[in-house]
Amino acid sequence: MRAIGIVAAALVVVMGAATARAAEITVLSTPTMQGALNDLAPEFTRATGHTLGLTFEGVPALKRRIEAGETFDAALLLPAALDELAKSGKIAAGSRSDIARTAAGVAVRAGAPKPPVGTSEDLKRALLAAKTISYSHDSASGSYFLHLLDRLGIETEVKPKLLAVTGRSPVEAVARGEAELTVITVPNIVGVENVALAGLLPEELQNYTTFSIGVSANAKERKAAEQLIAFLRSPAAAAAIRSKGLEPIVR
Repeated sequence: MRAIGIVAAALVVVMGAATARAAEITVLSTPTMQGALNDLAPEFTRATGHTLGLTFEGVPALKRRIEAGETFDAALLLPAALDELAKSGKIAAGSRSDIARTAAGVAVRAGAPKPPVGTSEDLKRALLAAKTISYSHDSASGSYFLHLLDRLGIETEVKPKLLAVTGRSPVEAVARGEAELTVITVPNIVGVENVALAGLLPEELQNYTTFSIGVSANAKERKAAEQLIAFLRSPAAAAAIRSKGLEPIVR
C-alpha cells in the first residue's frame, strides 16, 4: 500500500485534487470489487478530498434498483448491464470505462483437501463428489455456475446438492462449513478468512469477467465521479486491484 500512497500523492496535482468543495460520491458496486474499493477509498480521499459512499450488492439486484430510480453518482457493474442502463437513460452516454477483469475459481474451506480442478474432467469429479455446493441465485457468478453444470452434463446430479444463499456471498457458506465448495470469481475468494482457492477453472470453461464503471445520468457529483473513474484506471490503483485477484485495466 506504500507504493499506492506515493503515486496517489502525485495524483493530487494531476487530478486537480485540491478542489474547492469536497464531495461524497455515492457508488453502487458489485461485491467482487469490494476489497479493492475498501483499500483504495482512503487513498482516493487523500488525493482528492472526496469521500465514497459505497453500497455492495449483486449486479442483477443493483440493476433493478437503478431501473427503479435509485439515486447514485457512479455504478461499478458488468459492461452489459451498464450498456443496457445507458440505453434506458440511467447511465450517462459515453461514460462507461472498464476497470478490471478476473477469472473464476473454486473455493474450499481452509485446511480441507483441495480437489484438482484444472481440467474439465477434474472439475466434473470435484462437483459430483461434493456433498453441498453454495451459489448465489441472484448474481452473475451464480448464473454462470448453473450454465456450467449444464455444459458439463451434470446438472441433474448436482442440483439437489446446491445451497442457494441470499444476502451474503456463497463463499461465506464455505467458510462456515455449510458447503464444501463454491465456484465464483477469484476476488471473492482471495483474502477471505477460513477459505482457500482450490484452483482456477480450466481454460475451456473459464469465465473471464470484466468490471466497468459508469456515471449516473442524474449524478449530483458528476465531476467527482469522473475523478474517481480516472483514479481507478490509473497506475495508483493498479497494485490494490491486482492484490485482490483482479487484472487492472489502466490507461
